[in-house]
Amino acid sequence: MSSDLTVAEVGEFRLIERLAGRLPPARPDVVVGIGDDVAVIAVAPDRYLLATCDVQVAGVHFLPRACDPYRLGRKAAAINLSDIAAVGGRPTHFLVSLALPTDTSVSFVEALYDGISEEAARYGADVVGGNISRSSCLMVDLTLLGEVEPQNLIRRSGARPGDRILVTGRVGASAAGLALVLEPSLQVDEADRETVLAAHQTPTPRLAEARAIAATGGATAMIDVSDGLAADLGHICEASGVGALLRADALPIDGATRRVAQAAGTDPLEWALAGGEDYELLFTARPEKVEAIRTAVQEATGTPVSVVGEILPAAAGRLLVLPDGRRVPLASRGWKHF
Repeated sequence: MSSDLTVAEVGEFRLIERLAGRLPPARPDVVVGIGDDVAVIAVAPDRYLLATCDVQVAGVHFLPRACDPYRLGRKAAAINLSDIAAVGGRPTHFLVSLALPTDTSVSFVEALYDGISEEAARYGADVVGGNISRSSCLMVDLTLLGEVEPQNLIRRSGARPGDRILVTGRVGASAAGLALVLEPSLQVDEADRETVLAAHQTPTPRLAEARAIAATGGATAMIDVSDGLAADLGHICEASGVGALLRADALPIDGATRRVAQAAGTDPLEWALAGGEDYELLFTARPEKVEAIRTAVQEATGTPVSVVGEILPAAAGRLLVLPDGRRVPLASRGWKHF
């Protein structure tokens, strides 16, 4: 492959594969390494160390003109917390690196830090260090450490044909919120506006739900919905070597999202499948474990869990059952960095 290719031509995941191929073999204590959202390292017989990082870049992940620094801090922390949730873990310590234009106000940075530290504290984590640098572009780069018991670790690679596909909470709400950020003049009910803006600007990482799921021992694979439900289900399928059947009419799309979609002239199903940034948990489980998991999550957190499809053999591909019963290929659409 030509070395003159750009990252846009290669794409995020092929770029990661190329970079991983240039690295020496991982140390023997690495349980999960490059290519996953969370690195897993064995530090004791009864404990794994978790490590994840994520960067928020002005103009790419948020609009400076519409940016509330406190909410930006909360969201930056929540994104990393959601990654820890996706493997069944507990968060512990944040490192915060900031790249700041020289005209950034101190009050902006303080409010940003307040959001990060308060979101961290909600889930038992703290901020223990980081770095600050000058930059022409505002960037908020967080690293989060966590831990999980080996028996509670849930990876992307365990889904098997016959497993049911489940998702916590609702999907599509963050995309509805983004639509209002981009077009605030849309005529929608104020309660609906607040609901979807909160879903987009201050998402809730499903840490308690993940721990409840892990405690049942019934989940076979799990990921958080960040790139978009269709794309993230594709990540599970690729890691597990399976196909999938997703049912459109089973997706949990709430009323506020549907009404905002109507005002925007958009199909809410498109937001649910490809909008991304919902930070719900998408996971698979054996059929006989489904009700126990749903009950455990409901009792522990009050969060509903919906069955939205089933895992198929790889040869069957990835399919979407439309509300009218037609089966169409499930395109792996969603957020792409390049």
